[in-house]
Amino acid sequence: MVALSSNLLYVSFVLYLVATFFFGGAIRDKQSETRINKWSKIGIVVTIIGFISQLGYFITRWIAAGHAPVSNLFEFTTFFGMALVLAFIFIYFIYKSSVLGLFTLPVAILIIAYASMFPRDVAPLIPALQSDWLHIHVTTAALGEAVLAVSFASGLIYLIRVVDQSKASLRTFGLEAILYSILSVIGFIGVTIGFSMADYEAKFNWEDPNLKQEIELVYNLPPLVGPAGGDEISTDAMHPIMDAPKWMKGEAAPKKLNTLILSILSGLVLYGLIRLILRKRISAALQPLLKNVNPQLVDEITYRSVAIGFPIFTLGALIFAMIWAQIAWTRFWGWDPKEVWALITWLFYAAFLHLRLSQGWHGERSAWLATLGFAIIMFNLVVVNLVIAGLHSYA
Repeated sequence: MVALSSNLLYVSFVLYLVATFFFGGAIRDKQSETRINKWSKIGIVVTIIGFISQLGYFITRWIAAGHAPVSNLFEFTTFFGMALVLAFIFIYFIYKSSVLGLFTLPVAILIIAYASMFPRDVAPLIPALQSDWLHIHVTTAALGEAVLAVSFASGLIYLIRVVDQSKASLRTFGLEAILYSILSVIGFIGVTIGFSMADYEAKFNWEDPNLKQEIELVYNLPPLVGPAGGDEISTDAMHPIMDAPKWMKGEAAPKKLNTLILSILSGLVLYGLIRLILRKRISAALQPLLKNVNPQLVDEITYRSVAIGFPIFTLGALIFAMIWAQIAWTRFWGWDPKEVWALITWLFYAAFLHLRLSQGWHGERSAWLATLGFAIIMFNLVVVNLVIAGLHSYA
């Protein structure tokens, strides 16, 4: 069952990639934003088949695990990618926007690929997660974030379409920073696959201060960050440049920080190579491809995505989370890092809607807010999970 689940996930990944190319062909039509042409028809059909395949992955893994497959970083991030595709399909049939598929599906592909970099073992739930609220709270929160993520794709389209690329400015710098962030994920995935194919390993002996016993830590990536006080076992592996800060508790802490640093460095290398080839800003190279895009349409999609995703996120990430926290920890709120960043995310999108509806923040302002909101979501997913220790660190 686990093998079948993995195969279905792989099939969906390939189908999303194929659908992206069809949506790319669709935007070459000058009327692609007002009617569905043959390319976009094929693209959405392939996307739906891919989603059905990924849904099959989710169901079969649930059967194999005996619980909702959202209990660790691989499972949650994969579900987040699936929910993003579902949100795109729903919004696509409202607005018939082919260019939205060209930008949303690659984000979903990257999220799923990023998830595959984490351990994929099926394991029994720890006691803290043995509750029906696991799938109620987590899936609803992920679905809300996924709908909000569609606003990032439409916001990015808007910015690439309208930002003046004739001269360097704070706006062009911000746009390049967004594209660099995407490349850092691509770079990390490439680095991980490369070292995995090479069967790279670096081993350390490290004494857990809580358990008072020695543990062997195995790195499958170059250990730029080593465990504080750890003894290197592998003689053929590189020596760590630095130790993980002592405030980062847990045996996985140094490996998590190592993951984050490698993502940043690989993104810088990849961004530099692309700039060297293009000899211009990446956003400037993409802008001519979007000349047929209607800015007013993508601006409307940005707003509508937030308007739909915000109440779903409120329900899953705050209300359901508080109910489960009361049941599990006998308190509704405890200022755990994950809780704090869920609140920050909620406050940000509440401010987005207020500024949009009351202050008239449409167009470019709205697009910048949408991209910043997605950055907060990804910070919550990546940095809070990989770097900041808290009650949710089991994920």
